[in-house]
Amino acid sequence: MAKLKWGMIGGGEGSQIGPAHRLGAQADGKFEFAAGALDHRPEVGRDYAQRLGVAADRAYGNWQDMLAGEKDRDDRIDLVTIATPNATHFEISKAFLEAGFNVLCEKPMTMTVEEGEEIVRVAEASGRICAVNYCYSAYPMVRQARAMVRAGDIGKVRLVVTNFSHGHHGDATDADNPRVRWRYDPAMAGVSGQFADCGIHALHMASFICDDEVKTLSADMASTISSRELEDDAMVNFRMEGGTVGRLWTSSIAIGRQHGFDIQVFGETGGLCWASEQPNQLIYTPVGGRTQIVEKGEGGLHDEVQRLSRVAIAHPEGFPLAVANIYCDLADAIRGEIRDGLPGASDGVRSIAAVHAAVASGKEDGAWKDARPPMFR
Repeated sequence: MAKLKWGMIGGGEGSQIGPAHRLGAQADGKFEFAAGALDHRPEVGRDYAQRLGVAADRAYGNWQDMLAGEKDRDDRIDLVTIATPNATHFEISKAFLEAGFNVLCEKPMTMTVEEGEEIVRVAEASGRICAVNYCYSAYPMVRQARAMVRAGDIGKVRLVVTNFSHGHHGDATDADNPRVRWRYDPAMAGVSGQFADCGIHALHMASFICDDEVKTLSADMASTISSRELEDDAMVNFRMEGGTVGRLWTSSIAIGRQHGFDIQVFGETGGLCWASEQPNQLIYTPVGGRTQIVEKGEGGLHDEVQRLSRVAIAHPEGFPLAVANIYCDLADAIRGEIRDGLPGASDGVRSIAAVHAAVASGKEDGAWKDARPPMFR
């Protein structure tokens, strides 16, 4: 089967997320890196794209040139990944969807709820895929957790507790580092800092595993470093449409924590626990029974887990391969085989609605707010 053609906007040399996308997109031989506008500095972006193997005529100086150059080609790209700063996601995604391209957008998908709802409508009208890179939901053992919840292995879910907390922005003397500063600048990041950066991964994971959506929330947001306009720590309580109670902590000033993304799901007849730093293992405890370690690669796992596992048991599969699983699902979806676990535009708009609800709640001393976008109420 011929490879699909893939292009990337942003994610240039020195980018944190760019290499994960390039490794992920090409890990399974399903995509060819055919086009790119990788840097806000045109010549730097063109040079880097060519060093990565992109033909000179498809190494573009900016996204507008890439759109113009690709839209009328017979061999135009099948998918474009948008890995630019948050404030640019809406404009670029909308333009490429309207031109008939499939899109994978980094999170958050947009800066406002209104923009998010428009992307949902544009994607539906164009008949194209707009996916959002909630790649943690593509770890094999996260898919196993979701399958176990759906199968009733832990009964009705009562409580979900999740956090995404690290300490890598905890040094106040490093606050002016450009790679840190933009995350707390409203002009670049939007209305929220840490919750929009990491917390929405945890919130999406709760919805994904519980197979339910967040309905209302109450938040306490704090900026613990005085130079920051946006929060670097947040505690969010939420309720899901099916009645599940949720607790979420996200922080960037928790010095001593490294990645710090984990989730626990407690049901009527059992509980599950997964942590990103030990991604091959899912901890399962049936009510009244012994705690078990469910290991990636062992027998009896859900078909979805087997499909997305590449290496033998006891060998770790990390972040780039979770991103690769998103691209696997995208390749299948582009070819007409819809994958249930692929995060889409509806997930993106739900996330940004939750961000705005959390910010509003924080300003009102934790008042409960409707976390749903108007189109889904």
